[in-house]
Amino acid sequence: MLGMRGVPPSDPQGLSPEVAALIAGLQQQVQDQARQLDERDHVIAQRDQALAERALELAQRDAQLLRKDREIALREAKIEKINFELARLKRWTYGAKSEAMNADQRRLFEETLAEDEAALRAHLERLRREAEAAAAAAGAKPKAPPRKPRRNALPDHLRRVDHRHEPDSTDCQEPDCGRPMTRIGEDVTERLDIVPAEFFVHRHIYGKWACRHCQVLKQAPSVPEIVEGGIAASGLLAHTAISRFVDHLPYYRQETINARSGVHTPRSTLAAGSGQVGAALEPLYDLHKHFVLDCPVLHADETPVALLDPGAGKTRKAYMWAYARSWHDAVPGVIYEFCRGRGAQYPVAFLNGDEKLGTRRWTGTLLTDRYGAYDTVVDPQHYPGRISAACAAHARRNFEELTKAGTSPIGLDALRRFARIYEVEGELKGLSSEERSAQRRRLAKPLWEELHQWLSLERRLVPDGGATAKAIDYTLGHWAALTRHLEDGAVAIDNNHLERQIKPWAMGR
Repeated sequence: MLGMRGVPPSDPQGLSPEVAALIAGLQQQVQDQARQLDERDHVIAQRDQALAERALELAQRDAQLLRKDREIALREAKIEKINFELARLKRWTYGAKSEAMNADQRRLFEETLAEDEAALRAHLERLRREAEAAAAAAGAKPKAPPRKPRRNALPDHLRRVDHRHEPDSTDCQEPDCGRPMTRIGEDVTERLDIVPAEFFVHRHIYGKWACRHCQVLKQAPSVPEIVEGGIAASGLLAHTAISRFVDHLPYYRQETINARSGVHTPRSTLAAGSGQVGAALEPLYDLHKHFVLDCPVLHADETPVALLDPGAGKTRKAYMWAYARSWHDAVPGVIYEFCRGRGAQYPVAFLNGDEKLGTRRWTGTLLTDRYGAYDTVVDPQHYPGRISAACAAHARRNFEELTKAGTSPIGLDALRRFARIYEVEGELKGLSSEERSAQRRRLAKPLWEELHQWLSLERRLVPDGGATAKAIDYTLGHWAALTRHLEDGAVAIDNNHLERQIKPWAMGR
């Protein structure tokens, strides 16, 4: 800053008045310029301070806008999730879908529709015959009857009961003839019939033979039965167990069904007999378990069932665990285990083998959904010989839900990509494991890599917290397990094979 500093002092006494005045003017001018510069510096400082405050305000506003953007994105994700849940709830409530109603339950309504359709067709057929009769009476030419649908032939192993139908007279009825007619062929129609279950009694007669000389009695040993001293033979016990555990008929309904044939079978007797049948089948169960666990690739799944708790006066939730040999295995096999819970200790104990039975700990690839209990089963620290594989159908269903809800366009594109993958998998069904593995690497692996790249790009554009983000995160988070089948041709692409096996339990509950 310019000022009076550095200016030599002037002595006006030694100068002329004009010079002194000039010097005084210059000094005053310098002082004015210094004051102006000070004022300008002050203004500049104030302006810099204002600019700094403005920059701070802008930074705060940018931070606030960024925070607002995040809040809006989160709110939009929540709205998307709520809309997704509402759409799914409406679909469950008002729509026909597999999630709220399985195939067997929907079949009940389809059967009712079939009954109504058959009744209407019969009514129309009767009206058609009446119309043809009226037309024939009026001399009009009747219309050709509609072509009947082609039906499958009845099985050859069924017993045939022949009913012969011949005219009352086989003589020609034309005027001036009356000669015997010649049989030139026949028309055969078959109708399926049934004889209701027939109860009968086995009478075991054991002859007694005695030697009067030696006073010795001889008799054939009694035939072994599952229920010693009971009235139920093995056939009735097998029928009861199949009706209960395969056809899911409770014992009280079986009691009513049997009563229609005049046979009294209390439900307590039926239940006790089934319990003894189960005990008798335990050796076969152990052998079958050994056979199923002999496969290096297993499917695993579980479904809830109701368990009566008489002490509490209510039912509690138990689980039926299922294990099946690989879908691609030449010899199928599935086994079930009833457990009181859904914890990891149940599949761990089942797959650890039994030294008493001579079964070793199972090792191989376990194909499951992503339920957390299976992580313990395939923990590499405790079970190094086990590998986890995930179900691709579960990943696909997440995107299918998006498509049904209509909340995200990503779902439809993902379904198209999964469809191409499944199309390739369908073409490889009849190949060996080695051939299937090679073809998967050649045909399916590029499709999976393209899917992974596309999902990774889409995930960057999708806000967190929504159903779309959840579907993408599920697939990307389990990518190694989902693509395990690309490394081993014996591993199936999904767990649908076992889900079909376990579905009757869901119907029975």
